[in-house]
Order: sequence, then structure tokens, then C-alpha cells
Amino acid sequence: MNARRHTVVTRWWWIRHAPVRRHENRLYGQDDLPADVSDATSFAGLASGLPAGALWVTTHLQRTHQTAAAIAAAGHEVPEALIERDFVEQHFGAWQGLTFAEIEQAMNGAQHKFWIAPAHHAPPEGESFLDVIARTGRAIERFTRDHGGRDIVAVAHGGTIRAALQIALGAPPDRCLAFTIDNLSLTRIDHIDGPGEGGQWRVVAVNAPPKPLGLRDRR
Repeated sequence: MNARRHTVVTRWWWIRHAPVRRHENRLYGQDDLPADVSDATSFAGLASGLPAGALWVTTHLQRTHQTAAAIAAAGHEVPEALIERDFVEQHFGAWQGLTFAEIEQAMNGAQHKFWIAPAHHAPPEGESFLDVIARTGRAIERFTRDHGGRDIVAVAHGGTIRAALQIALGAPPDRCLAFTIDNLSLTRIDHIDGPGEGGQWRVVAVNAPPKPLGLRDRR
């Protein structure tokens, strides 16, 4: 007789980095611009609502490091974060540094309602949102396998978090571009590995504002 399979819950706490101010209304994508971490109230809210003892992950761009450091300065114990390049923002290739009016002209009417371009469209020398989903998915699978049962706090980017939602929901990629992901917002997605129907992912919160939400106890 087979033993009942044990359920393992891995909780992903996705935080979009603090705002970037010095972009001059140009698309910055993977350009390494600094973040504005002056909003002490928002960082205090994040610090009070995140779990203790979590694994922390950032990307290689400074705005994610600065955001994690500001959460630590607000009173949350933040260990040295792992750096995961596959969680970086979409690379917009030749479009990076262009104004949004210039990009709209380059798209010639094919732009997406809610994002820079449709999910399948890769800018010259860049990548599509489908590419972002693929690399984000590989990294999520690896971290969930290697750190199953833990809390994982990932300070990342809007495109990455939309990709994580697409992976969790299995929704059409273009529909997932409709999610609003604000700076310093929290998106919580749990991976449930165990018996039963309903898939492996549970979406707990999307684009939640940075204030105490009591989410730590909702496991």
C-alpha cells in the first residue's frame, strides 16, 4: 500500500523594484538605471509584511539590489540575495533608449493595448514576452525544485512578474500583459506539490500595495 503523498508548499513573494525616475520618458528595459528608494512608508509596509527566514533573489540590475537594501533598512532581516539573470526585465534590443512615440512609429499600428508590443513580437536585437516567459519559467522551476517548501522573495521587474502569472495561470500570454504591476507592489504565488486536482499554482495576491496585509500567515 502506497503512503499518502506529502504536500509541499513553496511560497513565491514577487516584488517589483522601486521606481526609476531618470529615464527621460524613454524605454529602459534592461538598461541599468538606479531606483528611487526615498519612499520610506512603502518600504516599511513591505518590511512588515514579508516572511522571516526566506530565500531572497534579485536580478543583476542595480534597481533590484537597491530595493532589497531599502527593505532591509526599513527593518526586515534580508540575507545576501542570490542573483538570477533569468528574472531580468524583457530586453527590448534596438528600442531601448527610444521614446514611446518613436516605438509606436516603428510598430506601425501593431502595438499592444497594455504593453510595448504583442507577446510574440521581438524588437530588433531583442526578445519577445514569450522569450521572457520561457527563461522565467526555467528559473522558477529550478528554484522551486531546489528550495521546495520555503518562502522565496524575488525582487524583480514588471515583465518578469507578468511572466510568472502566465506560468501559474496558463492563460494566453497576451492576456497576461493586461496585469498591472506597480513599483513596490507584492504579487504572491504559491506552488502546491501534492495530491488533488486543480493544478500546481495558487495565486494569493496580485499587485498588492506595500502595506501590512497579513499575508504572512495565509499559507
